[in-house]
Amino acid sequence: MGFNNQGAEVAAANLRALKHKGLIIGGNIGKNKLTPNEAAVDDYIKCFEALFNEVDYFAVNVSSPNTPGLRALQEKEPLKYILNTLQQNNNARENRKPILLKIAPDLTDAQLDDIVEIVLETGIDGVIATNTTLSREGLTAPGQIKEQAGGLSGKPLAKRSTEVIKYLADKSARRFPIIGVGGIHTAQDAWDKLNAGASLVQIYTGFIYEGPGIAKSINRGLVGLYEKDSKRL
Repeated sequence: MGFNNQGAEVAAANLRALKHKGLIIGGNIGKNKLTPNEAAVDDYIKCFEALFNEVDYFAVNVSSPNTPGLRALQEKEPLKYILNTLQQNNNARENRKPILLKIAPDLTDAQLDDIVEIVLETGIDGVIATNTTLSREGLTAPGQIKEQAGGLSGKPLAKRSTEVIKYLADKSARRFPIIGVGGIHTAQDAWDKLNAGASLVQIYTGFIYEGPGIAKSINRGLVGLYEKDSKRL
């Protein structure tokens, strides 16, 4: 699988041609499938430089289960090297861009402790929690879904991604922003992520089932949940 696309230069050209005034555009960057992990930093830098003038922030993706070996880059030393290299490039520019680390939901508590340490040490701007999962726990659908390769998204991911958000927020004393992702289909789902410690939320799979209107319905629902919660205080 890997990150199937025509490359960072084509993506940058498409963004330059896109009329996207008022939108916030993120650049989700990762290494090529055939690039060995030892040379991964070169791919991240190439993507970073190609997209820098076209995006508002970067998601450093070391957690996609669809690129063989990519998740090994979440280990402490290779991850620090990649993030420090990107930060040096970023901080040398007049108009630096926020850099966020996109992590897997399948990390252990010890690995999450390392993530907190690395984020604070490298000075990046936050974490996106989480990417898709390799777990098939709790699936009841018939067929071969449990045996299929690749990352699982949507509702089966909701509980674990919220747990990861809460763990990171508590462990870091909320010293960096967290974008909550995973299984958000309703306002209550988004509310759960925000209460766990997320500063913002992102939606992927929900768009498939609800369409673009999901953003409006969730925002309206969040207003109601906030007002209800405020009355209890």
